[in-house]
Amino acid sequence: MSFAVWLTGLSGSGKSAIARELAAALHRRGVEAAVLESDVMRTQLTPFPRYDERERDFFYAALVELGAFALGQGVPVIFDATANRRAYRDAARKRIARFAEVFVDTPLEACAARDPKGLYRAARDGKSSTLPGLQAAYEAPLSPELTLRGDQGTPAAAAARIVAFLDAQRWLG
Repeated sequence: MSFAVWLTGLSGSGKSAIARELAAALHRRGVEAAVLESDVMRTQLTPFPRYDERERDFFYAALVELGAFALGQGVPVIFDATANRRAYRDAARKRIARFAEVFVDTPLEACAARDPKGLYRAARDGKSSTLPGLQAAYEAPLSPELTLRGDQGTPAAAAARIVAFLDAQRWLG
């Protein structure tokens, strides 16, 4: 029953809210998934982040390995991480048999208006130079298993769509 769902999208797209709702929906079904949230994991793996390409390469490789480890223990994984380059997500797809990439497609303007972490403001103020989608490239998925609009509907409705996908794949038992 192990599987991984990778929620990708710009900062502020709604990934974390969907991840929380997805974990809760799975819990109600008796499935306890590990949520690997990049903001939390980064404090442990790269406590003094630079957000440059070399560090991102290290961070996402480590995140994939942590996810693969959890899956090896029979624990489903929800990756809540921008992973701005396709190569990061493709590495997970190659490493994990039951893998679903979910693109939380939210317009840049909506993400910047939300700005829950103040990243877009920091970028405008010149305090950041590496924000994916604004100052660094964000490579949207070419063929995600699901595409959700983070600026439409609710996180609970988005999570329900993911659960329906997992059911259709027979990954939930």
